[in-house]
Amino acid sequence: MLDEHILFIDGEAMVIDKPSGLPVDPPRDGSISLENHLQSLSFGFKRWPSAVHRLDRDTSGCLLLARNPKAHKRFALAFEEGRVEKTYLAILDGIPATSEGVVDLPLAKTSTRESGWRMIGDPRGKPATTAWRQIAEVKGRALVEFKPATGRTHQIRVHAASGIGVPILGDPVYGKGGGVTLLHALALVVPREGKEPITARAPLPERFAALGFTDPS
Repeated sequence: MLDEHILFIDGEAMVIDKPSGLPVDPPRDGSISLENHLQSLSFGFKRWPSAVHRLDRDTSGCLLLARNPKAHKRFALAFEEGRVEKTYLAILDGIPATSEGVVDLPLAKTSTRESGWRMIGDPRGKPATTAWRQIAEVKGRALVEFKPATGRTHQIRVHAASGIGVPILGDPVYGKGGGVTLLHALALVVPREGKEPITARAPLPERFAALGFTDPS
């Protein structure tokens, strides 16, 4: 149950450690999603909480939920204005040529009948910027920290593959696939006017530890 995955909670916000494999939005095939767990996360409130942002199905870690509509509006604006500090960890399918940098690569959506839709680097696309640094290396793979300044769809996945030149391990769209995409939303800091910021950190998942990587904190 997701009520065992709570990283932060108060009267207007909740951060959960979303498990890998759980979609935020209900899939077309009708399978289980975050929506099926919202009632168990209401904790006495009449309203169910609602997700403020999105994480891909495979991505685990910090997901912010608002516990009332006014809070949702404020938090969504903070994301939109780039005031939320987001930190991700990913295992790359190789070693980058440099140890750190900033990827500034605008993104646009493209779609074909054969392979469906994906995001691509496009100078006419929406601005997208991600700072990154390599933290560790194990058996020819790198553990990399990403700090996206923007929040475009698949931003980190495309910036790893096309900006750094090394895709995230397991990525079926921008890499070789062959398993779960090893991307984890490690930490989240959401500023609030007149209150302490929402601060949460999700422990490194077992699937990272299984490949020899440990929590860098």
